[in-house]
Amino acid sequence: MRLTKTIAAWLTLLVAPLALTACGGGDESANSATPVAQTKAPDGKKWTDVVEKTGEGWYRQGNPNAPIKLIEYGSRSCPVCQAFAMTGVEPLREKYIATGQVSLEFRDFLVHPQDLGIALLGRCAPQEAFFPVLDQMYANLDAFNARGQQITDAIYAQIQGMNRLDQARTLMQVMGYTDFMKQRGMTEERINQCMGDQNALNVLSKQLEEAQIKGVDGTPTFFINDKKVAGAVGWQQLEPALRAAGAR
Repeated sequence: MRLTKTIAAWLTLLVAPLALTACGGGDESANSATPVAQTKAPDGKKWTDVVEKTGEGWYRQGNPNAPIKLIEYGSRSCPVCQAFAMTGVEPLREKYIATGQVSLEFRDFLVHPQDLGIALLGRCAPQEAFFPVLDQMYANLDAFNARGQQITDAIYAQIQGMNRLDQARTLMQVMGYTDFMKQRGMTEERINQCMGDQNALNVLSKQLEEAQIKGVDGTPTFFINDKKVAGAVGWQQLEPALRAAGAR
């Protein structure tokens, strides 16, 4: 895909000094543990409907006191992350989050040039819509990328002369993410606020630096109880690590 092939040309355009790295990562194993107990959600609720803010733009789904805390560092444009979102997230929710054993926190980690704008928009979704919007972004990724492939050299040349936030705003418009958010109730005024938020850009940059210090060097990268999971890029590798941590 063109947006992937041109990463080197964008290093100083869109996300510098933010991180740019490849899909895939992981180099430490989760420790084995005794089985953890299932926990009933509060009356009238399901754990999968419980979403809490954990930082400046990060959200956690599930039991806030779950003994197994799973963090995914992901790129919203990464095809490997998309594969996990389409095949692993539902069994994760049904088997482990719904039972109160595991909570899931998603953190944006920029890989491709368009990721800055996508992250800014995703972080601006209402708290209760954070994970539905994330799911739908992955479900529609092929359509977004198809529009990205149509970006002409002339448009690229125009973008090169813009600041980072204007570059991100333009990419979101031409790739269809702006219309996507409008269709889900976000006003144009709110979109403009999100895409022009210098403070959010600074916070995201700081959080990406912290992720790199923790050893995040690709997406998706998973942490279980703050320990990086070795070689887990999909559900086939992640579920055994959750079970080794005590999930049943």
